[in-house]
Amino acid sequence: MNEELVAAARDAGAWLHARNWRLVTAESCTGGLIAAAITEIAGSSAWFDRGFVTYTDDSKQELIGVQAETLRQFGAVSEATVREMAFGALRASKAEVAIAVSGIAGPSGGSASKPVGTVCLAWAAKSDSLDEVKAVTMHFSGNRAEIRRAAALLALQHLTDRA
Repeated sequence: MNEELVAAARDAGAWLHARNWRLVTAESCTGGLIAAAITEIAGSSAWFDRGFVTYTDDSKQELIGVQAETLRQFGAVSEATVREMAFGALRASKAEVAIAVSGIAGPSGGSASKPVGTVCLAWAAKSDSLDEVKAVTMHFSGNRAEIRRAAALLALQHLTDRA
C-alpha cells in the first residue's frame, strides 16, 4: 500500500476520531482503494463505518440510490452522480461524512469531453441536502494505477474541507 495514501487516511482518521464521526465511502474508479488505505490503520473501525464499491451503473442505483435519470443525463462520471453517490452512501450507513469517487482511470474509456484521467469527487456531511454536497471534477495524468491513487489521495486529503 502506498505510504502517502495511508498517511492521508491516518490524518483523516484522526480528524474524524476527534469529532467522534464515522466515514462511509462510495467508490467507482478507485475500486475500494480508499477503504483499503483506511483499513491499513489499526483501530480504524472507530471511525470507518463501511465502504461501497459501486463500479457499475446498476450497483450505483441498487446500493446507494443514484437515480437512473442522473446517470442517463450526466453519465457515471459527473458531479451530479458523485453528489448522489455521497448522499446515498450516507443514507445507507451510520456515518456522519461521506466520500464518493467516479472517474475514467484508463487506459481506454475516455472521450473528447471526458478524457482518461477525468475523475469526479464528492464529500458530504449527514446534515447536507443533496444540493449542498461538495463536488469537483479533476483531471489527473499518468497510468491507471497513478490516476486511481491520485484520486484516492485527493479524496482523503480534502475530507476535512467538508465540515
